Amino acid sequence: MTSCLIVDDSKVVRMVARRILEDLKFAILEADNGKGALDTCLEKMPDVILLDWNMPVMNGIDFLRNLRGSSEGAQPIVIFCTTQNDVAHIREAISAGANEYIMKPFDRAIIEAKFTQVGVI
Repeated sequence: MTSCLIVDDSKVVRMVARRILEDLKFAILEADNGKGALDTCLEKMPDVILLDWNMPVMNGIDFLRNLRGSSEGAQPIVIFCTTQNDVAHIREAISAGANEYIMKPFDRAIIEAKFTQVGVI
């Protein structure tokens, strides 16, 4: 089963994403900030990461840079899922190593389309 780490400081967003992704047969891990996500990745690297930008402790872009700089960090597919929708943020995320970008709010169709686009569905 493909694993997905959902990283978002909003419990509601994590719950909605979890429901959608479990329906799509993903094994789900969760973290509420980038530091927790890095710790999770060091224990067991997920196949896919759904990543928020604005979080306390460590934000999404700092997490992504740390992840991509680690020994196994090139492996997971990273999809940013955020309200930061201007071109500068999207460009920064892609240059830091994000594979795709989803705007909040999202629904099942959007998640399914992006996960299909990156080849995990």
